[in-house]
Parts: sequence; C-alpha cells; structure tokens
Amino acid sequence: MTRFHRSTSLFAVLAVSIGLGQSGFAQTPAPTLDGKPPLVVGHRGASGYLPEHTIEAYKLAIEQGADFIEPDLVATRDGVLIARHEPMLGGTTDVATKPEFAARKTTRKVDGVDTTEWFAGDFTLAEIRTLRAKQAMADRDQSHNGKYAIPTLQEVIDLAKAESARAGRTIGIYPETKHPVFHAAIGLPLEDRLLDVLKTAGWTEKSSPVIIQSFETANLKYLRTKTQLRLVQLVDADDVDKDGGIVLAAPFDKPYDFVVTGDKRTFKDLVTAEGLKEIRTYADGVGPWKPYILAGKQVIGADGKPEDLNKDGKIDEQDRVLIAPTSVVKDAHAAGLFVHTWTFRSEPKRLASSFKGDPAAEYKAFFDLGVDGLFSDFPDHAVKARGR
Repeated sequence: MTRFHRSTSLFAVLAVSIGLGQSGFAQTPAPTLDGKPPLVVGHRGASGYLPEHTIEAYKLAIEQGADFIEPDLVATRDGVLIARHEPMLGGTTDVATKPEFAARKTTRKVDGVDTTEWFAGDFTLAEIRTLRAKQAMADRDQSHNGKYAIPTLQEVIDLAKAESARAGRTIGIYPETKHPVFHAAIGLPLEDRLLDVLKTAGWTEKSSPVIIQSFETANLKYLRTKTQLRLVQLVDADDVDKDGGIVLAAPFDKPYDFVVTGDKRTFKDLVTAEGLKEIRTYADGVGPWKPYILAGKQVIGADGKPEDLNKDGKIDEQDRVLIAPTSVVKDAHAAGLFVHTWTFRSEPKRLASSFKGDPAAEYKAFFDLGVDGLFSDFPDHAVKARGR
C-alpha cells in the first residue's frame, strides 16, 4: 500500500474499498452515472464454471444473479447468428475431432492476421448443431467438454425471457458483434441480422433489456442510425507494461475499421476526455479493458528484474501492486457515458497482489471507482461483492 499516491482523491476512495466487508455503496447511492447499483454481466455466461456461450453457462449465470448474459455473435453460412467468442471454432468446440469437417480448415485474414482455422461462416446451422462446446481455458474444469450444444441468438433470447418470467426479474442480453469488417467481407454482415432478431423479440427501444457492444466504431455508428437500443464502444489493448501502462500492438491497438480507413487514432485515443465525448455522439456507454481504469505494476528488484512477491516461482498478476486509478470513469461520466469494464476472473493468479487472492476486493475497488457494470466469468462472486 505504501507505493500508492494517496494524494489522488479517487485513490483515497479506492484505499477504503479494498478493506474487506465494505460495500462502498451500502448506505449511499452508488457512484455510478445514474446512482443505481452497477450491473453484473455473465461474461459468455458463467464461463468460469462451464464451457462458454452455452445455454447451460447462461442459465447458471442467471441463477447466480447476473443482470445480463453476453452472447458474442458470429454468422453461419446460411446467415444465422450463433453465440461464439470468435468466428473461429477450434478453440471452443470439438470441430477438430470431426473427420467430416477436416477439409473445412482454411486460412483467412481476421483483422489483418492470417488465421488458419475452422470458420463458422463455412458451416450451415445444421452442421453447427452437430458440434459440442468445450472449455476454452486449459486451467479450468474440462469435465463438461462435449456435452453442450452451440446456441443461436434466438435461443439465448428465449432463455432470457423464460428465466425472467421464472425469476420475477428482468434478465437482459448483451450481444457483441464480433469482427464486423470480417463478416461484411465474407458477405455475412451482422448488424441488420441482429436488429431483425431483436425486433422479432419486441426489443427495439432504449429501455429494452438489450445492450449491443463492439470493438469497432463504424458498425456502431451504423447501428445508431437504425436503432435506439443502447450501444457500447469497447476499448481493447494488447498488454500492460511493468509500470502498469497500457501497451498497444496490432491487431489490438485500434478498432479494425480504423485500419481499413487509415484512421491513425488508437484505442488509447478513445478514452481521452475528447475521445469519450466523440463516443457519446453514437453510443451510450464505453467498455474499456479494466487496466484502463485501474492497473498494477511490477516491483522491480535491485537486479532490474520483477520481484516474485508471492514466492511461487512465477511472475504473473499476483506479483503486481496497484497504482493510482485513472480518470477514465470520471471523464466518461462527465461525457454522459456509462462504463462497463471487463473481464473479472476469480483465480488468484489473475488478481493483483494488493487484493490478497480475494476477488471480492477487486470487485469492490472497481465498484467504488464508479463503474456502472462489469463482465465476470464468476457472476456469483460479483453479485456477492456488490451486496445487492
């Protein structure tokens, strides 16, 4: 704690929040844009427990108290929107074990990078139905691999509506349009397909339980001309340096539509006060990667190397200490944008040393900084830390 800049007013709030057992907004309005408690979004469902983007993972997230569930969207060859993190299927399904699909493996450019994979756009929905999901992270439970189907957007909507009726509370969906430039280039643009499905569901208004997100800007600007649904500009990066600074490297340095149009700005430019004001002209919120808000730095020893703070023989997040928070949340709120940050994961190796292995401490730190919502692989932990 001694390395923190306690003169920073936001950081003074943060220092209190790290004390376990303090909710940060138990007796006063939350420091969110609207004063309401922040939203908890089940990141690809309860993906810390079950294979991501499955009905089972979404249902578990809802049971754990998530306010929204997140279907990342890609298109099949016959134009159906399905829930997958990427158009590439190899990392999250058993497609590689299917000899009948061996010849479908091909190389395409995704955001300028040659990628050899099985692509959803080369499969019909009927073929996708023959695949089963698997856990994407090798360090998580693999026992559910091969059990669960790949859902369509319509099936996710049906689940959200059914669970809302069952639970007596509204569960929203938070779809992401994945790689819009890529999908347009293969003749399967996502935006109107998404709006058509949402219109059929009766979800067309700003008050509808839907928030649409994208890392690109052009498709959000297009969507703004077509819908009043809430839109969120996602903000990515490649890494964090030893001092806690954001590192940019292609293809995670800028929205890919900027690459296509020759726009020299980067993701960092989007979260300046000026950039946030521009985002407000076409979106309702901003979704920065969480180190843009609060990051950790390595402790460098006398030998010039990072110290292994927990003495486990590895250098990872547990060997970083928090630095003072940025002004991104304050600046976004000043521009009229809500802030939904990502991704929260409960494994100790993914938590800065300042949180002492307790994910609740990380949640409370961000809640007290005023984030309006966050994406969690472990929605139950987020809901518990929120306190209501």
